[in-house]
Amino acid sequence: MRNRRAALAAIAASASLALTLTACGQSSEGGKDEGKKSAEGSTVGIAMPTKSSERWIADGNNVVKSLKAKGYKTKLVFGEDDPDQQVSQIENMITQGVSALIVAAIDNKSLSSVLQQAADADIPVIAYDRLILDSKNVSYYATFDNEKVGELQAGSLVTKLGLDSGKKGPFNVELFAGSNDDNNTKYFFNGAMKTLQPYIDKKQVVVKSGQTKLNQVTTLRWDGATAQKRMDDILTSTYKGSTRVDAVLSPYDGISIGILSALKSDGYGSKSKPLPAVSGQDAEVASVKSIIADEQYSTVYKDTRELAKVAVTMVDDVLHDKKPEVNDTKTYDNGAKVVPSYLLKPVLVTKENYEKELVDGGYYTKADLGL
Repeated sequence: MRNRRAALAAIAASASLALTLTACGQSSEGGKDEGKKSAEGSTVGIAMPTKSSERWIADGNNVVKSLKAKGYKTKLVFGEDDPDQQVSQIENMITQGVSALIVAAIDNKSLSSVLQQAADADIPVIAYDRLILDSKNVSYYATFDNEKVGELQAGSLVTKLGLDSGKKGPFNVELFAGSNDDNNTKYFFNGAMKTLQPYIDKKQVVVKSGQTKLNQVTTLRWDGATAQKRMDDILTSTYKGSTRVDAVLSPYDGISIGILSALKSDGYGSKSKPLPAVSGQDAEVASVKSIIADEQYSTVYKDTRELAKVAVTMVDDVLHDKKPEVNDTKTYDNGAKVVPSYLLKPVLVTKENYEKELVDGGYYTKADLGL
């Protein structure tokens, strides 16, 4: 009798456990439905660097739109280029119980501790366009082919100067790079120098200031005013008399605008002293207008609508226990792990193709560009 009671008790306990597991969202096949049920209607935190760049505002909006289309709630924050503020914002989102994080880092080495907090809370992290360094707690990385960006920027200058069609130069070219705390900076610069170095070696391109090393040409926080001051200093110290700048490698449109301001202040922009060819990145409205007006020569268009979709699909897959699609598993070593990545293709834009790429593609309207 005692054994029969024990058996019945065991059966009852098993039934109770089964009901409890079912209530928690687990199926009898090992919890295949758990990710799906826990993901529905949950909140994803999005940390963007700053509102001072129209590019990051667009990125934030695109990520929110893509997440909401998949049924997620969102919390979007901007760190205003303050690494400590971004860390605090991410900590707050972890405390609030977000189910995943999409992070475009301000300082790529400042997030290790807060990402450990995310890992402890079982919150996956997608690095967005900027690789987060020194943390094993970065699940995936969504970005563009960053070395290709640099190749396109430098290649546009080579084409404008006619180096690829037989002109020998020498041409005076000055070099600018992005922020030294952004991991993308070295990829942009390396891609550009891979293109320019053969011409430098043959003395067809001359960096007259002598500033050719990455640590000599970075621009903290990608700041246009900082770039403008450096360009002013280069012009004052190096370009005297009839010596002219023929081209400037710029890694980002905001920096390009600063460089152009310095050049105009030095008298460039007339028939007798034309503006040099200046590259850029992100196809920001001000720079596209500048390209149309024959001031900035080129920019690199990165369709952030597509980048947002990739990052959101990664989040959705991870939260549903699926393995996201990646196309690079070797390049992006963050110091703690090689982060599996999906790289999108960047596109060079000049006056010749801006309408096809940006207007016909729906990225901007003609009204946006003042047309």
